[in-house]
Amino acid sequence: MTLVPDPEGAAHVPVLLAEVMDALQVHPDGRYIDGTLGGGGHTAEILARSGPDGQVLGLDADPAAIRRVTHRLADDIVNGRLILVQTPFEKMEEVADAAEFKPVDGILLDLGLSSFQLDTPDRGFAFAQPGALDMRFDPTSGQSAADLVNHLPADELADLIYRYGEEHRSRRIAAVIVQQRPIHTTDQLADVVERAVGGRKGARIHPATQTFQALRIAVNDELGQLERVLPQTLALLKPGGRLAVISFHSLEDRIVKQWMRDEAQDYVPDPTHPLGGIERTPTLHVLTKKPIVADDAETRQNPRSRSAKLRIAERLTQE
Repeated sequence: MTLVPDPEGAAHVPVLLAEVMDALQVHPDGRYIDGTLGGGGHTAEILARSGPDGQVLGLDADPAAIRRVTHRLADDIVNGRLILVQTPFEKMEEVADAAEFKPVDGILLDLGLSSFQLDTPDRGFAFAQPGALDMRFDPTSGQSAADLVNHLPADELADLIYRYGEEHRSRRIAAVIVQQRPIHTTDQLADVVERAVGGRKGARIHPATQTFQALRIAVNDELGQLERVLPQTLALLKPGGRLAVISFHSLEDRIVKQWMRDEAQDYVPDPTHPLGGIERTPTLHVLTKKPIVADDAETRQNPRSRSAKLRIAERLTQE
């Protein structure tokens, strides 16, 4: 493995790095899209393995990620091997068309948060340290978590926490949040949620974890973006090209699993059809019946990898 050092943080370790490289079958002179740059770890390794002329188109909604990777991989930008664009990954096809960067050999989506976002208190993604209740991947655009927490009606807030956080105590949490408004910092919100549900009571996971997840997903429309980008990968991958998606919670993984399964079908049941269904040409071959997860060694080195699930599919020949 040819890990490229990160000048801004040697502690940053990309999740399932070896497994992702195997999944994408990275080869010299290949072209790849990293839809979620983060710290640039996966992109750096793709560039190292695809030399001397391989290219990566790297996307991220977070301007801090673009700045970080611009600094880390400056030489690859100068020599034309790396193109960076600050944009949400749902605009992947539009950006690739504009850059004339298609078809490609592989696409990676490493969903969720980067360690840099979690470790920056003023971004508002975590409550280990006090920070502004923001949670936007792009802090210059859209509503913040504070906007939702302080302005949504209690029933809408409860529905949001239940749907995106799978939090069964959402009604109680939302009611107490509304009572305690205004709430502007991460530690304030964490304290309110903890009081709403009666404290940790020996639980390993903080009781506010699912509420924070729900707000982050809603603020960034993460599930909607995922649903919109997956079909775009079909138009970008060349036949035999690989799609690798790393998810970190069941809502994301369910979307990826079902979409890949649907695209691999050669027959769609339809009780209203005279023949009971419709034949279709599959677009994908799913290579992971079960998702790939981190081994014990990686989870010890990088605790964030514990919840990571990697699913892989290969683009079939286009008709």
